[in-house]
Amino acid sequence: MVKKPLGTKARTGEECPESGVWKVVGTPTTTAPIAKGNRMPPYSGNAVTWELIQYA
Repeated sequence: MVKKPLGTKARTGEECPESGVWKVVGTPTTTAPIAKGNRMPPYSGNAVTWELIQYA
């Protein structure tokens, strides 16, 4: 099974394409472990873009 490359991006509400540590693009930022198949969460009540920075 081929992993999505680090740097893959997903928006709030989309299905997570790869399990790992995801970081919010922009400021303020945070990181969160998100599992493949889960919905990408909002951050501080806003829809954001998440970037995969580390595999689970």
